[in-house]
Amino acid sequence: MTGRKLLLAVTATFLGCAAAYAGDSTTKSDQPISDTVITSKVKTELAKDKSTTATDINVDTKNGIVTLNGAVASEAERAKAELNARTVKGVVEVENNLRVAAK
Repeated sequence: MTGRKLLLAVTATFLGCAAAYAGDSTTKSDQPISDTVITSKVKTELAKDKSTTATDINVDTKNGIVTLNGAVASEAERAKAELNARTVKGVVEVENNLRVAAK
């Protein structure tokens, strides 16, 4: 009977460790990132960057292709917004339709 209890204890410990590993947020997934997640991450990057006016930039994503629309104050801001979008994981391509607004 002692051997059976030991087997149960080892099994329970193994299952507990497996469950803990499954919930570990550091494990990586090979699943593609959804377009919604990409859009959210691009918007976050634009908002974090003080050199871009994120509120004036519309971000759409389809099949990993990010499209930027709207108006910005300068060519430098236009380029920076595109660079920010390109740094997001899952972005395949960036279509930069941002226009430089007249001052």
